[in-house]
Amino acid sequence: MNGTTARAWRQGLAACLAALTVGTLTAAAPADAATAGPAPVACPAALAEKATCWTGQDANGAHYAVAVPEDWNSSLVVHAHGGPDLGAGSDPARSLDDLGRWSVMVDQGYAWAGSSYRRGGYGTRMAAADTESVRRVFAGRFGAPELTLVHGQSWGGNVAAKVAETYPGHYDGALLTNGVLAGGSRGYDYRVDLRVVYQYYCGNHPRPTEPRYPLWQGLRADSTMTSAGLRARLQECTGLASAPRERTAVQQRNLDDILGVTGIPERSLESHLRFATFTFRDLVHRRLGGRNPFSNRGVRYSGSHDDRALNAGVERFSADPTAVRDLSYDSDLTGDVHIPVLTLRAIDDPTAFVEHESAYRATLEGAGRGRYLVQTFTRESEHSELSGAEYATSVAALERWVRTGVRPTAGSVARACPSGCFYDPDFRPGSYASRVAARPGGLRWPAMTAARERAWSRVPGVGIAP
Repeated sequence: MNGTTARAWRQGLAACLAALTVGTLTAAAPADAATAGPAPVACPAALAEKATCWTGQDANGAHYAVAVPEDWNSSLVVHAHGGPDLGAGSDPARSLDDLGRWSVMVDQGYAWAGSSYRRGGYGTRMAAADTESVRRVFAGRFGAPELTLVHGQSWGGNVAAKVAETYPGHYDGALLTNGVLAGGSRGYDYRVDLRVVYQYYCGNHPRPTEPRYPLWQGLRADSTMTSAGLRARLQECTGLASAPRERTAVQQRNLDDILGVTGIPERSLESHLRFATFTFRDLVHRRLGGRNPFSNRGVRYSGSHDDRALNAGVERFSADPTAVRDLSYDSDLTGDVHIPVLTLRAIDDPTAFVEHESAYRATLEGAGRGRYLVQTFTRESEHSELSGAEYATSVAALERWVRTGVRPTAGSVARACPSGCFYDPDFRPGSYASRVAARPGGLRWPAMTAARERAWSRVPGVGIAP
């Protein structure tokens, strides 16, 4: 589709949609919104005069946003956002915010579609289904694109990888950026370790005067603690927000021990502890019926000023096998992909460590699908957003791979970037176990084989409910 044809097509479609009688985004019931379909809306500022945008709500209540650029290249990028957000329902602002944040895709000529998901809270398969839903909305309203790519960042990388495995035939390639690619049953073990190590040193989460609960819950179900309250306890114990010279000797030693044992960077310590508190609570109490999916039996902690005392005193627990099964079925990856997958990762990602890439490579190689994977790394230190030039270069490289069948290399991708990229084509991460203490039996990948997934799929109620 050339620029003139695409522009005429878009203008005619916009006129048709403008004639529809639609309710406001938040007022219409999900079924009515799904019937009405996408409604024209002002694009984010970054795309003003460059694209036409629509929003809507699918039959499951998930809000979504769609953009088609003035000079559409006939290809579509379907975006899976990270998180998970912990709100009760679908956030109507989230997909538009994501569209603004990922406007580089539209700038490169790609149509873009993204879902806010039908609810907040954990649920990888649910998010994957909602991502597939917005692809179907796009195809049903705007016509089938020539080529469809799925993109996900952070937890959205896990979601997009699940999309590639679960909906074969609908996607031509996958771009996974700073993704949580070790899956749920192993990908949060370092946060499990943080939760118990923090409590050993700090003893204030919970305090001795507060009701006790097992730390694998993250937080008791009825707690009124807020993020600000958690931040205050972290500051009390470690002086994290203070300059080093303003910390007490005890605070500095606590901080040094926590960081030394867990390997978590100081700058992301608070965000990891929030996840190990509030997201764990959501996962355990709201999604798994109070069952424990985590274990730290057999883990030998090291890196503190007194490892013997730490290992003798840290809280230990074993997982409920049914909870592990349900979390694994929901979020672990089998590696059974049949489309090109390109990953982009900051070497110093402080949130989803670079070793997630090793877990994903081992997963695809364990499934005999290693030929479908190319991994690229950059000398960056952010998690939530990488260089715009790298996203543009990555999506172009993935499209060339899909269209030509010629598999790129990390070097060829790096050389294709004219400027503004920070690739390190020679970098190779260590194994996942070199960064995160493996639990017994946790060294083999994939964490869930395709055969096990098929067997578990026959268990009534398996996984995490949408």
